Amino acid sequence: MKIVDLSKPIQFNKKDPWFMRVKIKHKSHKKAKWLIRLLGLPFKLFPKGFEGWADDTIEKMGVHSTTHIDAPWHYSPTVAGKKAKTIDEVPLDWCYGEGLVIDMEHKQDFDPITVADIETFLLKNQLEIKEGMIVLIKTGRDKFNGTENFHKIGTGMSAEATHYLIDKGIKVMGIDSWGWDLPLPHLMEKAKETGNSELFWEAHLVGQEKEYCHMEQLVNLGALPYQGFKVAVFPLKIVGASAAPARVVAMFDSVSNDN
Repeated sequence: MKIVDLSKPIQFNKKDPWFMRVKIKHKSHKKAKWLIRLLGLPFKLFPKGFEGWADDTIEKMGVHSTTHIDAPWHYSPTVAGKKAKTIDEVPLDWCYGEGLVIDMEHKQDFDPITVADIETFLLKNQLEIKEGMIVLIKTGRDKFNGTENFHKIGTGMSAEATHYLIDKGIKVMGIDSWGWDLPLPHLMEKAKETGNSELFWEAHLVGQEKEYCHMEQLVNLGALPYQGFKVAVFPLKIVGASAAPARVVAMFDSVSNDN
C-alpha cells in the first residue's frame, strides 16, 4: 500500500498572514527532568540515561490555520432550518471513502470552477462521481502554500459547482487552494465594486441549504491518480468547533497514472 500525505506541516511561518500564524513552544528534555525532581523523585533514582522527556505546547493555532476540514457550523448556524453540525458531530463515515481528483489546474486566478468545467473533465477522462466519494479539487495552488500571497490568488468553487457535487451524494470535498471559494480579498473587492451581495462567499453559503463539509489547504494532489485510491480525513474532536485540523492521507495499493 502506498500512502500519500495531503496535509501541510504545522509550523510557524512568518510569511503567513497574522490570522493564520501558528506558534508552537518546544520544551527540551531537561525541563521535564527538573520537573520530576521538583515533584519529589531524587536524581539518584532516575533511570540510567534518563534525560527527561521532550514536550510541546501549541500556543496559537486557529482551527482554519492549516490543512483542515470545515463543519457545516462554519458556513451557517443552521442548514435547511435545522441546527448545523459542529466538527465533533460530523459522522466519521463521511470522513473515509473512495477518492476522486478533479483536475482544475488549468483554471486562471479568479476564474470560478463551474459545473461545465467538472463535467467536461469527467467526460474527457471517463470518470464518474459516485455517492459517498471524497472529491478533491486540484488547482495546483498548493505550490504557493506558505507564501505571503497564498490567500490572495487562485481559482475556487462556484456555488453551482458546490451544489452539483452535493446533489451527486458527496458529503466531503476538498481543495488545495487557501479557501473553497475564490480568494477572499478578491471576493470582497468585487462585491464592493459591483454592489452585488451575492458574490461574497457564494460556495461556502451553499451550506445554508445543503449539508456538506469541505477541506482547505490540501497539498500533494498532483501525486495522486485521478481515481483508484481511498481518502481518510479524520478531524480533531474539538467540541463545538467550526472546523478542525486533520491529517488527510490518500491510500492506494498500486500506482496507476491516470492523470
